[in-house]
Amino acid sequence: MKCLVAVLVCVVLAEGIVKIPLQKHKSMREALRDKGIELPYQDPALKYQADEFAGSASMYINNYADTTYYGAISIGTPPQSFQVLFDTGSANLWVDSVYCNTQACNTHTKFNPQQSSTYSGKGQTFYLPYGAGSLYGTFGYDTVNVGGIVINNQEIGLSTNEPGQNFVVAKFDGILGLSYPSISAGGETPVMDNMISQNLLSADMFAFYLSRGGQQGSVLSFGGVDNSLYQGQIYWTPVTSQTYWQIGVNGFQINGQETGWCSQGCQSIVDTGTSALTAPSQFLGSIMQAIGAQQNQYGQYMVDCSQINNLPTFSFVISGVSLPLPPSAYITQTNQNGYQYCSVDISPTYLPSQDGQPLWIMGDVFLREYYSVYDRSNNRLGFAAAV
Repeated sequence: MKCLVAVLVCVVLAEGIVKIPLQKHKSMREALRDKGIELPYQDPALKYQADEFAGSASMYINNYADTTYYGAISIGTPPQSFQVLFDTGSANLWVDSVYCNTQACNTHTKFNPQQSSTYSGKGQTFYLPYGAGSLYGTFGYDTVNVGGIVINNQEIGLSTNEPGQNFVVAKFDGILGLSYPSISAGGETPVMDNMISQNLLSADMFAFYLSRGGQQGSVLSFGGVDNSLYQGQIYWTPVTSQTYWQIGVNGFQINGQETGWCSQGCQSIVDTGTSALTAPSQFLGSIMQAIGAQQNQYGQYMVDCSQINNLPTFSFVISGVSLPLPPSAYITQTNQNGYQYCSVDISPTYLPSQDGQPLWIMGDVFLREYYSVYDRSNNRLGFAAAV
Protein backbone atom coordinates (compact mmCIF):
# COMPACT_ATOMS: atom_id res chain seq x y z
CA MET A 1 0.00 0.00 0.00
CA LYS A 2 1.33 3.44 -0.88
CA CYS A 3 -0.02 6.55 0.77
CA LEU A 4 1.06 10.07 -0.04
CA VAL A 5 1.84 11.77 3.23
CA ALA A 6 0.39 15.11 2.20
CA VAL A 7 -2.91 13.79 0.98
CA LEU A 8 -3.26 10.31 2.47
CA VAL A 9 -4.12 8.62 -0.80
CA CYS A 10 -3.57 4.88 -0.86
CA VAL A 11 -2.83 2.44 -3.61
CA VAL A 12 -3.74 -1.17 -2.95
CA LEU A 13 -1.00 -3.55 -4.01
CA ALA A 14 -2.17 -7.11 -4.68
CA GLU A 15 -0.28 -10.34 -5.33
CA GLY A 16 0.75 -11.99 -8.57
CA ILE A 17 3.27 -11.44 -11.32
CA VAL A 18 3.11 -11.97 -15.05
CA LYS A 19 5.80 -14.24 -16.42
CA ILE A 20 6.22 -14.54 -20.17
CA PRO A 21 7.97 -17.72 -21.30
CA LEU A 22 9.54 -17.35 -24.72
CA GLN A 23 8.55 -20.15 -27.08
CA LYS A 24 11.09 -22.07 -29.15
CA HIS A 25 11.40 -21.21 -32.83
CA LYS A 26 9.52 -17.93 -32.39
CA SER A 27 10.98 -14.45 -32.36
CA MET A 28 10.67 -12.41 -29.20
CA ARG A 29 8.12 -10.17 -30.94
CA GLU A 30 6.00 -13.19 -31.96
CA ALA A 31 6.19 -14.78 -28.52
CA LEU A 32 5.13 -11.56 -26.85
CA ARG A 33 2.34 -11.07 -29.40
CA ASP A 34 0.95 -14.48 -28.43
CA LYS A 35 0.71 -13.12 -24.89
CA GLY A 36 -1.10 -9.99 -26.02
CA ILE A 37 1.95 -7.73 -25.91
CA GLU A 38 2.78 -5.75 -29.03
CA LEU A 39 6.28 -4.27 -29.15
CA PRO A 40 6.41 -0.83 -30.75
CA TYR A 41 8.25 -0.75 -34.06
CA GLN A 42 11.84 0.36 -33.80
CA ASP A 43 13.69 1.49 -36.90
CA PRO A 44 16.70 -0.89 -37.25
CA ALA A 45 18.75 2.02 -38.59
CA LEU A 46 18.67 3.71 -35.18
CA LYS A 47 21.69 1.70 -34.07
CA TYR A 48 23.79 3.48 -36.69
CA GLN A 49 22.97 6.85 -35.12
CA ALA A 50 24.08 6.06 -31.59
CA ASP A 51 25.71 9.44 -31.03
CA GLU A 52 22.54 11.30 -31.93
CA PHE A 53 20.54 9.28 -29.41
CA ALA A 54 23.13 9.34 -26.63
CA GLY A 55 21.75 10.70 -23.40
CA SER A 56 18.36 9.07 -23.63
CA ALA A 57 16.99 5.68 -22.67
CA SER A 58 13.65 3.91 -22.74
CA MET A 59 12.89 0.96 -20.51
CA TYR A 60 9.92 -1.38 -20.36
CA ILE A 61 8.30 -1.42 -16.94
CA ASN A 62 5.81 -3.90 -15.48
CA ASN A 63 2.10 -3.31 -15.02
CA TYR A 64 0.57 -5.25 -12.16
CA ALA A 65 -3.25 -5.26 -12.36
CA ASP A 66 -3.35 -1.57 -13.39
CA THR A 67 -2.37 -0.66 -9.80
CA THR A 68 1.41 -0.71 -9.76
CA TYR A 69 4.02 0.24 -12.39
CA TYR A 70 7.51 -0.94 -11.53
CA GLY A 71 10.74 -2.06 -13.19
CA ALA A 72 14.32 -3.22 -12.74
CA ILE A 73 17.28 -1.12 -11.69
CA SER A 74 20.67 -2.25 -10.41
CA ILE A 75 22.79 -0.97 -7.56
CA GLY A 76 26.43 -1.61 -6.77
CA THR A 77 29.52 -3.31 -8.25
CA PRO A 78 28.94 -6.03 -9.31
CA PRO A 79 25.32 -4.98 -9.89
CA GLN A 80 22.52 -6.22 -7.63
CA SER A 81 19.11 -6.06 -9.32
CA PHE A 82 15.89 -4.74 -7.76
CA GLN A 83 12.33 -4.06 -8.83
CA VAL A 84 11.33 -0.51 -7.89
CA LEU A 85 8.12 1.47 -8.12
CA PHE A 86 8.73 4.52 -10.33
CA ASP A 87 6.92 7.22 -8.39
CA THR A 88 6.41 10.83 -9.46
CA GLY A 89 4.77 11.44 -6.06
CA SER A 90 7.93 11.13 -3.96
CA ALA A 91 11.62 12.02 -4.20
CA ASN A 92 13.67 9.34 -2.43
CA LEU A 93 15.34 6.20 -3.76
CA TRP A 94 15.30 3.34 -1.26
CA VAL A 95 15.46 -0.46 -1.42
CA ASP A 96 15.10 -3.35 1.00
CA SER A 97 18.41 -4.25 2.59
CA VAL A 98 20.13 -6.94 4.66
CA TYR A 99 19.90 -4.55 7.63
CA CYS A 100 16.14 -5.24 7.79
CA ASN A 101 14.51 -8.44 9.03
CA THR A 102 10.83 -7.55 9.23
CA GLN A 103 8.36 -9.60 7.19
CA ALA A 104 8.14 -6.94 4.49
CA CYS A 105 11.90 -7.08 3.95
CA ASN A 106 12.19 -10.85 4.17
CA THR A 107 9.71 -11.31 1.31
CA HIS A 108 11.79 -9.18 -1.05
CA THR A 109 15.26 -8.97 -2.59
CA LYS A 110 17.67 -7.23 -0.23
CA PHE A 111 20.66 -5.06 -1.08
CA ASN A 112 23.90 -6.17 0.57
CA PRO A 113 26.35 -3.25 0.68
CA GLN A 114 29.21 -5.53 1.75
CA GLN A 115 29.03 -7.20 -1.67
CA SER A 116 29.51 -3.92 -3.54
CA SER A 117 33.01 -2.51 -4.03
CA THR A 118 31.61 0.94 -4.85
CA TYR A 119 29.37 1.35 -1.78
CA SER A 120 30.14 3.90 0.91
CA GLY A 121 28.06 4.59 4.00
CA LYS A 122 26.87 8.05 4.92
CA GLY A 123 26.14 7.48 8.60
CA GLN A 124 22.77 9.23 8.41
CA THR A 125 19.43 7.61 9.22
CA PHE A 126 16.00 8.54 7.88
CA TYR A 127 12.31 7.97 8.48
CA LEU A 128 9.80 7.94 5.62
CA PRO A 129 6.09 8.00 6.54
CA TYR A 130 3.73 6.82 3.81
CA GLY A 131 0.48 7.60 5.63
CA ALA A 132 -0.67 4.10 6.56
CA GLY A 133 2.87 2.69 6.45
CA SER A 134 6.35 3.80 7.32
CA LEU A 135 9.99 3.00 6.72
CA TYR A 136 13.23 3.45 8.66
CA GLY A 137 16.62 3.30 7.01
CA THR A 138 20.17 4.49 6.60
CA PHE A 139 21.72 6.43 3.72
CA GLY A 140 24.67 5.39 1.61
CA TYR A 141 26.21 6.05 -1.80
CA ASP A 142 26.64 3.66 -4.70
CA THR A 143 26.52 3.29 -8.46
CA VAL A 144 22.96 3.01 -9.80
CA ASN A 145 21.95 1.84 -13.29
CA VAL A 146 18.51 2.93 -14.53
CA GLY A 147 17.65 1.80 -18.05
CA GLY A 148 21.32 1.75 -19.04
CA ILE A 149 22.01 5.20 -17.60
CA VAL A 150 24.78 4.82 -15.01
CA ILE A 151 24.73 7.29 -12.11
CA ASN A 152 27.84 7.50 -9.92
CA ASN A 153 27.66 8.26 -6.20
CA GLN A 154 23.86 8.13 -6.06
CA GLU A 155 22.45 8.47 -2.55
CA ILE A 156 20.30 5.46 -1.71
CA GLY A 157 18.22 4.61 1.31
CA LEU A 158 18.72 1.13 2.76
CA SER A 159 15.76 -0.04 4.81
CA THR A 160 16.45 -1.09 8.41
CA ASN A 161 12.85 -1.52 9.57
CA GLU A 162 9.57 -1.79 7.67
CA PRO A 163 6.90 -2.29 10.34
CA GLY A 164 3.39 -3.52 9.57
CA GLN A 165 1.97 -5.25 6.52
CA ASN A 166 1.94 -2.41 4.00
CA PHE A 167 4.96 -3.48 1.96
CA VAL A 168 4.62 -7.25 2.53
CA VAL A 169 2.56 -7.89 -0.63
CA ALA A 170 4.21 -5.14 -2.67
CA LYS A 171 5.45 -6.26 -6.11
CA PHE A 172 8.57 -4.12 -5.68
CA ASP A 173 11.72 -4.09 -3.53
CA GLY A 174 11.87 -0.31 -3.20
CA ILE A 175 10.72 3.03 -4.57
CA LEU A 176 12.48 5.39 -6.99
CA GLY A 177 11.06 8.86 -6.47
CA LEU A 178 10.93 11.24 -9.43
CA SER A 179 9.52 14.41 -7.86
CA TYR A 180 11.44 17.57 -6.93
CA PRO A 181 14.29 17.45 -4.38
CA SER A 182 12.50 19.87 -2.04
CA ILE A 183 10.37 17.01 -0.64
CA SER A 184 13.21 14.50 -0.32
CA ALA A 185 13.53 12.98 3.17
CA GLY A 186 16.95 13.59 4.70
CA GLY A 187 17.96 15.89 1.86
CA GLU A 188 18.77 12.91 -0.36
CA THR A 189 19.56 13.97 -3.94
CA PRO A 190 16.97 12.36 -6.25
CA VAL A 191 18.04 10.15 -9.14
CA MET A 192 16.80 12.63 -11.74
CA ASP A 193 18.80 15.48 -10.20
CA ASN A 194 22.00 13.43 -10.34
CA MET A 195 21.28 12.52 -13.97
CA ILE A 196 21.00 16.26 -14.64
CA SER A 197 24.10 17.34 -12.66
CA GLN A 198 26.23 14.54 -14.17
CA ASN A 199 25.11 15.57 -17.71
CA LEU A 200 23.75 12.11 -18.46
CA LEU A 201 20.69 13.29 -20.40
CA SER A 202 20.35 14.98 -23.77
CA ALA A 203 17.22 16.69 -22.40
CA ASP A 204 16.36 17.07 -18.71
CA MET A 205 13.03 15.29 -18.92
CA PHE A 206 11.38 11.91 -18.55
CA ALA A 207 8.09 10.48 -19.80
CA PHE A 208 5.63 7.69 -18.97
CA TYR A 209 3.43 5.48 -21.10
CA LEU A 210 1.20 3.35 -18.85
CA SER A 211 -0.42 0.31 -20.44
CA ARG A 212 -4.07 -0.59 -19.88
CA GLY A 213 -6.06 -3.64 -18.83
CA GLY A 214 -3.20 -5.28 -16.95
CA GLN A 215 -1.32 -5.69 -20.22
CA GLN A 216 2.45 -5.26 -20.37
CA GLY A 217 4.23 -2.75 -22.61
CA SER A 218 4.48 0.25 -20.25
CA VAL A 219 7.48 2.46 -21.01
CA LEU A 220 9.53 4.94 -18.99
CA SER A 221 11.82 7.17 -21.06
CA PHE A 222 14.63 9.41 -19.81
CA GLY A 223 16.15 12.23 -21.84
CA GLY A 224 13.37 12.52 -24.42
CA VAL A 225 9.96 11.30 -25.57
CA ASP A 226 8.93 8.27 -27.59
CA ASN A 227 6.85 9.56 -30.51
CA SER A 228 5.37 6.11 -31.16
CA LEU A 229 3.51 6.10 -27.82
CA TYR A 230 1.24 9.10 -28.33
CA GLN A 231 -0.77 10.75 -31.06
CA GLY A 232 -1.35 14.40 -31.85
CA GLN A 233 0.54 17.13 -30.06
CA ILE A 234 1.85 17.46 -26.52
CA TYR A 235 -0.03 20.11 -24.52
CA TRP A 236 2.15 21.84 -21.94
CA THR A 237 1.25 23.41 -18.61
CA PRO A 238 3.55 25.02 -16.01
CA VAL A 239 4.39 23.39 -12.69
CA THR A 240 2.78 25.49 -9.94
CA SER A 241 4.82 24.15 -7.03
CA GLN A 242 8.27 22.59 -7.37
CA THR A 243 7.54 19.93 -4.75
CA TYR A 244 5.36 17.25 -6.28
CA TRP A 245 4.61 17.46 -10.00
CA GLN A 246 1.78 19.91 -9.30
CA ILE A 247 -0.19 21.82 -11.93
CA GLY A 248 -3.20 24.13 -12.10
CA VAL A 249 -6.67 23.02 -13.20
CA ASN A 250 -8.89 25.73 -14.72
CA GLY A 251 -12.10 23.74 -15.09
CA PHE A 252 -13.87 20.41 -14.64
CA GLN A 253 -16.61 19.34 -17.04
CA ILE A 254 -19.21 16.59 -16.95
CA ASN A 255 -20.30 15.60 -20.47
CA GLY A 256 -18.94 18.91 -21.74
CA GLN A 257 -20.83 21.02 -19.19
CA GLU A 258 -18.63 23.18 -16.96
CA THR A 259 -19.26 22.55 -13.27
CA GLY A 260 -17.66 25.77 -12.04
CA TRP A 261 -15.87 23.82 -9.29
CA CYS A 262 -12.47 25.13 -10.39
CA SER A 263 -13.56 28.62 -11.43
CA GLN A 264 -11.42 30.02 -8.61
CA GLY A 265 -8.67 27.55 -9.46
CA CYS A 266 -7.87 23.96 -8.53
CA GLN A 267 -4.54 22.19 -8.17
CA SER A 268 -3.58 18.67 -9.21
CA ILE A 269 -0.65 16.41 -8.33
CA VAL A 270 0.33 14.09 -11.18
CA ASP A 271 1.33 10.86 -9.45
CA THR A 272 2.31 7.56 -11.08
CA GLY A 273 2.39 5.99 -7.60
CA THR A 274 -1.35 6.50 -6.97
CA SER A 275 -3.63 4.10 -8.81
CA ALA A 276 -6.95 5.97 -8.59
CA LEU A 277 -8.16 9.35 -9.76
CA THR A 278 -8.57 11.31 -6.55
CA ALA A 279 -11.13 14.11 -6.29
CA PRO A 280 -11.54 16.80 -3.62
CA SER A 281 -13.96 15.34 -1.07
CA GLN A 282 -16.46 18.19 -1.48
CA PHE A 283 -16.97 17.20 -5.15
CA LEU A 284 -17.18 13.43 -4.69
CA GLY A 285 -20.93 13.27 -3.98
CA SER A 286 -21.77 15.23 -7.13
CA ILE A 287 -19.44 13.05 -9.22
CA MET A 288 -21.01 9.83 -7.94
CA GLN A 289 -24.49 11.26 -8.49
CA ALA A 290 -23.57 12.07 -12.11
CA ILE A 291 -22.33 8.50 -12.52
CA GLY A 292 -25.36 7.02 -10.73
CA ALA A 293 -23.06 5.02 -8.45
CA GLN A 294 -24.17 3.39 -5.21
CA GLN A 295 -22.00 2.51 -2.23
CA ASN A 296 -21.78 -1.15 -1.25
CA GLN A 297 -21.25 -2.55 2.25
CA TYR A 298 -17.50 -1.96 1.97
CA GLY A 299 -17.86 1.70 1.01
CA GLN A 300 -16.97 1.11 -2.65
CA TYR A 301 -18.97 2.95 -5.29
CA MET A 302 -20.50 0.49 -7.77
CA VAL A 303 -22.39 0.80 -11.06
CA ASP A 304 -24.43 -1.51 -13.26
CA CYS A 305 -21.94 -3.04 -15.69
CA SER A 306 -24.46 -2.89 -18.54
CA GLN A 307 -24.59 0.90 -18.21
CA ILE A 308 -20.89 1.70 -18.66
CA ASN A 309 -21.30 3.10 -22.17
CA ASN A 310 -24.00 5.48 -20.90
CA LEU A 311 -21.89 6.98 -18.11
CA PRO A 312 -20.59 10.54 -18.36
CA THR A 313 -17.22 11.66 -19.70
CA PHE A 314 -15.28 13.89 -17.33
CA SER A 315 -12.91 16.53 -18.68
CA PHE A 316 -10.15 18.53 -17.02
CA VAL A 317 -9.42 21.95 -18.52
CA ILE A 318 -5.69 22.56 -18.16
CA SER A 319 -4.05 25.67 -19.65
CA GLY A 320 -7.10 26.10 -21.89
CA VAL A 321 -7.07 22.53 -23.22
CA SER A 322 -9.83 20.05 -22.41
CA LEU A 323 -8.53 16.56 -21.55
CA PRO A 324 -11.42 14.06 -21.47
CA LEU A 325 -11.62 10.97 -19.28
CA PRO A 326 -14.14 8.42 -20.67
CA PRO A 327 -16.05 5.99 -18.42
CA SER A 328 -13.86 3.12 -19.63
CA ALA A 329 -10.98 4.85 -17.85
CA TYR A 330 -12.55 5.28 -14.42
CA ILE A 331 -14.62 2.08 -14.18
CA THR A 332 -12.90 -1.17 -13.13
CA GLN A 333 -14.58 -4.46 -14.08
CA THR A 334 -13.88 -7.59 -12.05
CA ASN A 335 -15.25 -11.11 -12.18
CA GLN A 336 -15.84 -12.95 -8.92
CA ASN A 337 -17.63 -16.26 -8.43
CA GLY A 338 -19.20 -16.01 -11.85
CA TYR A 339 -20.50 -12.48 -11.28
CA GLN A 340 -19.25 -9.29 -12.90
CA TYR A 341 -18.76 -6.24 -10.71
CA CYS A 342 -18.07 -2.70 -11.85
CA SER A 343 -16.53 -0.23 -9.40
CA VAL A 344 -15.70 3.46 -9.73
CA ASP A 345 -11.96 4.09 -9.47
CA ILE A 346 -12.34 7.59 -8.04
CA SER A 347 -11.56 8.24 -4.39
CA PRO A 348 -11.71 11.34 -2.15
CA THR A 349 -8.94 13.43 -0.67
CA TYR A 350 -9.76 15.59 2.31
CA LEU A 351 -6.83 18.02 2.30
CA PRO A 352 -6.62 21.07 0.03
CA SER A 353 -3.44 22.11 -1.74
CA GLN A 354 -0.92 24.30 0.08
CA ASP A 355 -2.61 27.49 -1.16
CA GLY A 356 -6.05 26.26 -0.10
CA GLN A 357 -7.33 25.45 -3.58
CA PRO A 358 -9.18 22.13 -4.09
CA LEU A 359 -6.67 19.35 -4.76
CA TRP A 360 -7.02 16.54 -7.30
CA ILE A 361 -4.57 13.69 -7.79
CA MET A 362 -4.18 12.46 -11.33
CA GLY A 363 -3.10 8.89 -10.69
CA ASP A 364 -2.87 5.95 -13.05
CA VAL A 365 -6.57 6.16 -14.00
CA PHE A 366 -5.81 9.45 -15.74
CA LEU A 367 -2.26 8.62 -16.86
CA ARG A 368 -3.29 5.53 -18.83
CA GLU A 369 -5.23 7.86 -21.13
CA TYR A 370 -2.41 10.40 -21.54
CA TYR A 371 1.28 10.09 -22.31
CA SER A 372 2.86 12.33 -19.68
CA VAL A 373 6.13 14.27 -20.06
CA TYR A 374 7.95 15.77 -17.07
CA ASP A 375 10.25 18.59 -18.16
CA ARG A 376 12.67 19.74 -15.47
CA SER A 377 14.44 22.26 -17.73
CA ASN A 378 11.29 24.32 -18.18
CA ASN A 379 9.39 23.17 -15.05
CA ARG A 380 6.37 22.10 -17.05
CA LEU A 381 4.26 19.00 -17.61
CA GLY A 382 3.06 17.76 -20.99
CA PHE A 383 0.09 15.58 -21.91
CA ALA A 384 -0.68 13.89 -25.22
CA ALA A 385 -3.29 11.26 -26.10
CA ALA A 386 -1.77 7.85 -25.46
CA VAL A 387 -1.88 5.31 -28.29
